[in-house]
Amino acid sequence: MKNRIPLFLKPDFKERIWGGTKLRESFSYRIPSDTTGECWGISAHPNGPSVIKNGPLEGLTLAEAWSSHRELFDHYPSNEFPLLTKILDAKTDLSVQVHPDDDYARKHEHQPFGKTECWYIIDCEAGAEIVYGHRASSRANFQKWAAEGDWSRLLRRVKIKPGDFFFVPSGTIHAICGGSLILETQQSSDITYRVYDYDRKGADGKKRQLHLKQSLDVTMYPHRDPDLTYHVKHESEAVFTELLREQYFTVSHWDIRGHLETIQKNWPFLLMSVIDGRGELRIESEHYPIKKGDHLIMPSTVDQFSIDGVCDLIVSSPV
Repeated sequence: MKNRIPLFLKPDFKERIWGGTKLRESFSYRIPSDTTGECWGISAHPNGPSVIKNGPLEGLTLAEAWSSHRELFDHYPSNEFPLLTKILDAKTDLSVQVHPDDDYARKHEHQPFGKTECWYIIDCEAGAEIVYGHRASSRANFQKWAAEGDWSRLLRRVKIKPGDFFFVPSGTIHAICGGSLILETQQSSDITYRVYDYDRKGADGKKRQLHLKQSLDVTMYPHRDPDLTYHVKHESEAVFTELLREQYFTVSHWDIRGHLETIQKNWPFLLMSVIDGRGELRIESEHYPIKKGDHLIMPSTVDQFSIDGVCDLIVSSPV
């Protein structure tokens, strides 16, 4: 099968106690409620699969396409689709949490992937912040402060603004806080260990479960900020910023302000999310409109393409 068309995807939405309405207000999504926290835009994970909306594979989930049409993904060497793209609307604070690496996930959760992720701040309120890392020097130190509930001493808080980018490798204590709209690129994993949840109660009226033992096992001691170097390429009407290239994925911001010349293939496949504006994607003689809120995959069978318009995209690919 030589399918030379982009795969546009229907997202899956998740209601969360910390969610709100910005996914509807900012992206015109039809969300299930006024407490919708997550849009799983590009996902083959069984907890939230995306469905293909166009072409000969219309109606298949991304997981089904991955299983039956691997030529579209350059026969990438993984039994499972490796990445997941989300947009998160944090009306209030998410729990303070940490994720395991691959080895721990396979041994203790019997899952193929741990969870390394990264965040692009699409928008946020003035003064918004995130929890990013901790101040403990050791596991014992961390455990002591957590047991004492000395969270202000333990947790590092960082101010954020639109356009900021954060790399959150497995083992990093973190929390997205209220008033932020974030695009997350991550391994295809849904393993989360809660460290602290502000004593919030779930729908059953009970405090939500914490995972302190697992959190202590997987947390990085001491916290280390990653050393990020952005690589920027200017064209006449576009700016490409490679935000991250690490062992699981590469992530870039494409700022297009007119015509984007032909992109030649140097990737197994691309995950593309339009976070602002609109344009037209051209592949050979075919034209495909794109707009804010669209999520699509550019398969390996497309050798080159171009884009006209005024739009911003977050683009990722597996390494």
